[in-house]
Amino acid sequence: MSGVNGANGVALKAEGLHTFYGKSHILHGVSLEIAEGRITTLLGRNGAGKTTTLRSLMGLTPAREGRITVFGAETTRWPSFRIAGLGVGYVPEGRRIFPNLSVEENLKVPIERPGPWSIERVFELFPRLQERRNNRGRQLSGGEQEMLAIGRALLLNPRLLMLDEPSQGLAPLVVKEVFRVVEQMRSEGISVLLVEQNARMSLAIADHAYVLDDGAIVYSGPAKELAADEERVQALAGASAEEWQEEPIRR
Repeated sequence: MSGVNGANGVALKAEGLHTFYGKSHILHGVSLEIAEGRITTLLGRNGAGKTTTLRSLMGLTPAREGRITVFGAETTRWPSFRIAGLGVGYVPEGRRIFPNLSVEENLKVPIERPGPWSIERVFELFPRLQERRNNRGRQLSGGEQEMLAIGRALLLNPRLLMLDEPSQGLAPLVVKEVFRVVEQMRSEGISVLLVEQNARMSLAIADHAYVLDDGAIVYSGPAKELAADEERVQALAGASAEEWQEEPIRR
């Protein structure tokens, strides 16, 4: 997949993003890069700016300063639907499925893009959804809703998939299942940006890790390297910039 329609195997590149909500300055010069066909994880405690970063990359909360390139196209001022049109799937926090539509009807909402993913293939990936295909969205468990949200994003046949806290509020067994699917995305050649609170599990499957604290990137390096640093992994739950700045940021 490397380099296909992209710039040197880079699916997405963000440089110096400054994002505001009203007068609140949330992101302070965030720069990150997602390699094609790799899993990149963005970690950090609650309120660090992880969701805002995703929303900025998707054009939902546009950055006031900075530059974003997706598969070689500069998308900094683009509306979300145009970014999605490049093959970017987004699974927001809170799943946002349609509660009154059946599982199958929810899966028919996206406008299918040509590619390997179809409703039947999503059912193969998530047999639980096939069993529940006639159930309404509101009748599903949290884990089933997450599977449905991921399935719906896959029907866009994305080249890049961005996931915001997919394990939030799920039982441990279901979390394992969700992470197994995220790992499978990489073997399908899909680039993944995984925003997570579950640092340990994210680092176990990711290739590269970034840590965000107070709207700034305070760590960038191989996921394996960060996973091996037990103290830092534990600090992630309550990371502060001071703890992370002891060593230079790895680029």
